[in-house]
Amino acid sequence: MSSDPVKFSSLDQPLFGGLLKGDLVEYLDFVADRFVPVLAGRQLSVWRILRGQDPFMQKNVPKYTPSFVKTVEVWAEASHRKIRYAICDDERTLMWFANQRAVEYHVPLYLGDHFGDDHHQTHMVLDVDPPEGAGFDVVVGAAHLIREALAQAGLEGAVKTSGAKGVHVFVPLEEHSPDDVAAATRAVAARAEKLGPDLATTAYIKTERGGKVFLDSTRAWGATVVAAYSPRLREGLPISFPVPWESLRDVTPADFTIRTRFDGDPWTELMPKPQRLPADLVAEGHTIPVARVVAMHEGKRRKRAKEAEEQS
Repeated sequence: MSSDPVKFSSLDQPLFGGLLKGDLVEYLDFVADRFVPVLAGRQLSVWRILRGQDPFMQKNVPKYTPSFVKTVEVWAEASHRKIRYAICDDERTLMWFANQRAVEYHVPLYLGDHFGDDHHQTHMVLDVDPPEGAGFDVVVGAAHLIREALAQAGLEGAVKTSGAKGVHVFVPLEEHSPDDVAAATRAVAARAEKLGPDLATTAYIKTERGGKVFLDSTRAWGATVVAAYSPRLREGLPISFPVPWESLRDVTPADFTIRTRFDGDPWTELMPKPQRLPADLVAEGHTIPVARVVAMHEGKRRKRAKEAEEQS
């Protein structure tokens, strides 16, 4: 197999928000040695933005994908078809995606070609999402509630900006069943909500959040999350960037963009060692209903109520 470098084209073309394709390529080349390990071994979904088109998410790699890009075929139950995902295990593959104008990089929380009871979710993740119009200060406050809830359970996590408005809290895990990880994630969110009920909520339905910060515990099973160091399709092309807990109050997501240059590998340096989930946390989580299921049933209930009202 040839190991010739990727040949870039049209680096002076506009990309997004006043930046050029060459700016994206330059950043991904700079961060590649730190970024590839975050992506490696995981099915990759990307947001691409082609010239003159709206951004679109690509899961299934195109037919012209070169042979050096490792791929896996996965049956997608929702669409009833096989999807051929890329696995970005090397810098050459990353730079090929850069040349394809792939801006955002999303990966699942497990390694391998499929997900099931025999697969290990490598991290527990909580997504901290502010209400419309809120400042980053409320996000920081809610993230620290999660940190406190984790500490009370004997756990420790690392935090990164999402590259949008919120943050992601990652807790590296020893091997657990997917159901137990999902349950523990719900329990941590519920405990954090109890620590700051005036600030944070676990309400999945937006209209029930009351202007509070949403502690999203649904990043479990086959869910994906934007990878650390990934750019985002936002003004200025911010990146999802690791931040020490003690510095979180001093930054905003917009502080880190594809023009940011930094030393070392803060995501690896800040990440604790894999941890065992406490049995009481898992047990508590199994008593908490799955948010998406509750929301689905509530949606159906409201629809029936509306139909009944219209017929009366």
